[in-house]
Amino acid sequence: MADVLQAGSPEPAARHAGAPRGARIGVGAAVLAVAALLVGASATLTSLTAPAPATTEGSTAEVVESAALSVAEVPAFHGPIAALPVPEQTALAAAVDPCALPEVVAALGAGDDEAVIAGFGGAEPFRVAVTEDRAPCVSLDDPARTWMVVNKVRPYAPMSFRPTALALPDGVRSLSGGALHEKSATALATMAADARDAGVGEIALASGFRSYETQTDTYRSHVAGRGVEGADLVSARPGFSEHQSGFAADVVACDGGCGTLDDLAATPQGRWVHGNAWRYGWVVRYGEGMTDVTGYVPEAWHLRYIGPALAQEYHDGGWESLEEFFGLQPAPDYIG
Repeated sequence: MADVLQAGSPEPAARHAGAPRGARIGVGAAVLAVAALLVGASATLTSLTAPAPATTEGSTAEVVESAALSVAEVPAFHGPIAALPVPEQTALAAAVDPCALPEVVAALGAGDDEAVIAGFGGAEPFRVAVTEDRAPCVSLDDPARTWMVVNKVRPYAPMSFRPTALALPDGVRSLSGGALHEKSATALATMAADARDAGVGEIALASGFRSYETQTDTYRSHVAGRGVEGADLVSARPGFSEHQSGFAADVVACDGGCGTLDDLAATPQGRWVHGNAWRYGWVVRYGEGMTDVTGYVPEAWHLRYIGPALAQEYHDGGWESLEEFFGLQPAPDYIG
């Protein structure tokens, strides 16, 4: 019944004419969509997604023409879209001044060197902060601190410095009557007792604290026997000796009688000291092959107290001189 027209139905010609008009509307909508995507016209996208209103042929033609003009205005594109640069966002940790930490300030005021090191986060962070000049409250020149460094280019200030807290190590034979700084005296007493309990034998103190005046006499005696050049390899000039701080101890092995300084290395006590002194806060200050750094020939008997935390770091890190440990320049010779 294709030829039968229902009441109200459009004429056949009009019905067929409506199809091209709908197609033109679809083309216009597609062109508008492309234009909207290229130029980012959100309003156009909204109008396309809404139900299309009834239009006439004239208005449809205008839409198509307008869309075509919009497309013509879009610059030609000849390659892939490059990703826009994304600004880098780096989270910068706030710089913390360890010297401003309350626990560090309190420990410095109390003279508790081990607590100061703990306040820095341990021996390694402490050492690194010192070597990188990030610890202005820590002075390697302060002779009252266990971390102080004195050598041929780093004298005491004043040259006549004398520690106030000296004590004899309890239970340790002292051959010269020399005392030690009370911190190192306690450490030596504990070490000597443990060596004795381990069956190693007796460790005695041959020389501890020496005043500026005593060191003057000691150095002169070496100059008299060896000359200045020879003396400088085995003895510090006054004002440059670790013994003046009270943190240095020359030890010997005793078995009834006591041996010499040179005898120590070959004894059971000497071997035990070499392997265990660090556990008590001591290090062998002038080791083998380090003369070009320290300025002195090896002295297996010369122990330097730097405290348990730093001594363990020194041992575990395989360090062989305080100069290298704290990032200081070698000190093989005196200046001037």
